[in-house]
Amino acid sequence: MATGKNNIEWYQQNFDLLEKSLNGGSTTRLHSARKQAMKRFSDLGFPTLRDEEWRFTNVTPITKVPFTPVLREDQESAGADDVRKYSYAELQSIQLVFVDGHFRKDLSSLSNAGERIVISDLGSIISSEGNPALEALTRDALAGYDALTALNTAFLQDGAFISVPKGVTLEVPIHLLYLASRRNQPFLSSPRNLILAGPDSRVSIVETYAGLTDNLYFTNAVSDIVLSEGATVEHDKLQIESENAYHIGAIYIRQHARSSYTANSISLGGSIVRNTVVAVLEEEHSECTLNGLALGTGKQLVDNHTVIDHASPNCSSHELYKSVLDGRAKGVFNGKIFVRKDAQKTDAKQTNKTLLLSDEATIDTKPQLEIFADDVKCTHGATVGQLDDEQVFYLRSRGVGLDDARDILTYAFASDIIRRVHVQPLREQLEGMIQARLNRGRIQGLETE
Repeated sequence: MATGKNNIEWYQQNFDLLEKSLNGGSTTRLHSARKQAMKRFSDLGFPTLRDEEWRFTNVTPITKVPFTPVLREDQESAGADDVRKYSYAELQSIQLVFVDGHFRKDLSSLSNAGERIVISDLGSIISSEGNPALEALTRDALAGYDALTALNTAFLQDGAFISVPKGVTLEVPIHLLYLASRRNQPFLSSPRNLILAGPDSRVSIVETYAGLTDNLYFTNAVSDIVLSEGATVEHDKLQIESENAYHIGAIYIRQHARSSYTANSISLGGSIVRNTVVAVLEEEHSECTLNGLALGTGKQLVDNHTVIDHASPNCSSHELYKSVLDGRAKGVFNGKIFVRKDAQKTDAKQTNKTLLLSDEATIDTKPQLEIFADDVKCTHGATVGQLDDEQVFYLRSRGVGLDDARDILTYAFASDIIRRVHVQPLREQLEGMIQARLNRGRIQGLETE
């Protein structure tokens, strides 16, 4: 087992193997950033409960397993039938498929992409030294990155690259489908997405993470999103990893003047899950909206960490995160809103609501405001509770069974987030998935009693 210092040594050994496989590529600017990131990961190590940002989330189970980074594409790891399970046949979308973090051109569909829009796998883009994508990835390779983002950068090889030019509106959504294959040994997938929205452009992204197996694996994903002046990005993320998987995901957003970023994050799968979103509103009149829904059952742990940094005046942010926890599931929410000294006229609202369906389910919630400007309108709050007995009684008095009454009220609680999802086929799929999860959670709750 890879424990203590040995887990760092394990990843260092695999990094050395990656470096040897690059041949001439080991002298590039990209690999220089990889080496810096590997050193940062080695210096920091995996986070522990002593780290303030991780004090409610124990990642010790991740550190105890020697996950082998997947360094090359495997054409036999998944097929068209696997992709169809997680695609939207009725949606004329652009779809990029990645298996274990590597692009599968044979399973992808780019036919609906316009001529001016660049939609590609990141691996082929960053192979060119002078490419703007490489500049964007390596310019701030270490700035503010935590240990797990550094680990992603160390093994950066592939992911999605999207560049929408000035004034272009993409009429169909882009679906980024990340599948974990059926490998028998524990493996690490390190996908990286780079999305550049040009001035006054508009694009919709759907990001799906799913497992084809119940085997143990670790997805460590990072997305960098830059919105130029007047750009609009709608971003839906669905995480339905296998019940034994670990999923760490980080999204870093930079917003310029008059830009609008809206995200809906839905977490249904995984054993240990951490979603981190960091948005910096760098210029005036930017708007950021973050919504999230976590459904936890059994012994799942789902941690949502958000940071919205109001670095300029006249910007607004809206945040609503909800959790539904059953069995012995544990939820974590830590939302921070920073309002810088010069960020006058800031309008920020943050809300976290949790519904506990069992006596053993728990939530640690910590909404935070740090305000250094005086002309602002900022609110935050958190509520934790169980189903309303009067509402349950009302439904039962009209002939609804106890389990159905509980499901109706729980779904009503969760649907506030689901109806915000931008893509209709995804929204409809989520409705069915949540109904199924509520039933599964009830059964698992009974099993743990």
